[in-house]
Amino acid sequence: MRATRSWLALLIAGIALTGCTKHVDTRVAGDDDAALDGIEARLDELRAREQGDDLTCAQQCDVSAKTCATAEELCGLVERQADRDDLPPRCARAREQCAGAGDGCTRCQAP
Repeated sequence: MRATRSWLALLIAGIALTGCTKHVDTRVAGDDDAALDGIEARLDELRAREQGDDLTCAQQCDVSAKTCATAEELCGLVERQADRDDLPPRCARAREQCAGAGDGCTRCQAP
């Protein structure tokens, strides 16, 4: 009986120590800021590539698709930080860049 009580006490102590797993939000504003900066750097690279004169139409459209996907990635991060007023303009600029890249793709495809 004593061994059972010891074993039961150890089991209860183990359960108490491990506790319930909780979902903890590990995002920190600094991490999101770094991610936003990285995405904006990719957008800058895509803008520079788009402005080059040596792109074929297929390459121009590929850059356009990548620009829009990257812009939406940035806007997704902005939406997660709805309490920050400084971020929506960054999303708007990214979407404008997407629209401009899309126009370039459309122009090269026009006969």
